[in-house]
Amino acid sequence: MKNLSKQFPTRVLKKSSCIIAGSALLIGLGLAPANAVGEGPNHNGNETVNTSILHTHESMAAELRKQAAKQAAMELDVIGHSAKGRELFLAKYLSDPANPTIMFLTQQHGNEQLTTEGALEVIKHLGTGRMAKVLEDVNILVVPMLNPDGAMGDVDFPLDDYIASGDRHLTRYNANNVDINRDHVAKTQPEIQALHNNVLSAYDIDYMIDLHHQGTRSAVDGKLVSGSIFYPTTEDVSEEVREGSKRLGAVVYQNVDPTGWGHLGKYVGGTANTIARNGIAAEYGISTLLFEMRGMSDHYRSDYVLGQKSNGYLRQQTILTLESTIKAVADGSVETMDTSFWDSLPEQASLPGEENDE
Repeated sequence: MKNLSKQFPTRVLKKSSCIIAGSALLIGLGLAPANAVGEGPNHNGNETVNTSILHTHESMAAELRKQAAKQAAMELDVIGHSAKGRELFLAKYLSDPANPTIMFLTQQHGNEQLTTEGALEVIKHLGTGRMAKVLEDVNILVVPMLNPDGAMGDVDFPLDDYIASGDRHLTRYNANNVDINRDHVAKTQPEIQALHNNVLSAYDIDYMIDLHHQGTRSAVDGKLVSGSIFYPTTEDVSEEVREGSKRLGAVVYQNVDPTGWGHLGKYVGGTANTIARNGIAAEYGISTLLFEMRGMSDHYRSDYVLGQKSNGYLRQQTILTLESTIKAVADGSVETMDTSFWDSLPEQASLPGEENDE
């Protein structure tokens, strides 16, 4: 465990630690597991995909400010602005510089929004109720909706062929038509500059989960996956950092895969440092984990979009991922996780017509 050497405000809370297994957490959330792995239909031209049920950037900002005013343990920073001038936020729970720090990053791709929806739900509970006591043993950073222009469809290129209906389209790219998860070396885009300059360089972070969505047809053992995970594979990452990433993945796997709707595979991804999973691990020595949820909120390809009946379990999967890893980092159990499951975790298969989408 690293000590936080960089400056940030501290808070004094009573000592406590706990970890909740996946099934117990779902009960506590009042969320019943779906009846089958990968529950929820593809778009197929028939299922409803309505973006009006998702948070806009404005409503997300309002919710974050509401929670910051309500929760004594939470601080909210504006770390920069998007290409179109929208605020980029950092929700902080900083209790002690000596505590390990975990960071969650959502929606680098604007059409991958259910990760943000789940993260907002976690934020609502972090300073209260079942999550309040765990905060004294872990520092938490959440960067939600890093690509708000793509999330709002406010971009300088046409989206006429996108599928969703509602108040807006959502697209992978930022307003400048750049995939910002390919910009972690050059750092040309304002969203990535804000993340690196005002979060990654400003805090001593031990663990990071980068939350994404992929296409709808990835499968393992003949069953559709609910998501897939992967550690950094660049040669520029030390084995110590990579092992930390694998342990973080073990926490996620042990909490999500046994649920009635969870079925995880190993993501098939590249080694380029331009991708957050690799570049952030290499540049900052942070143990990173990629989590690709099934399906997207909008796209021009129907095989990438899930109907909104799938929203429940995908949001639920995000909540479970965040809360279980927070608890494991807080009580130190992440440090002793068995990573041997990676040796037998099957790589997901990309069915015809689908590409990897990290």
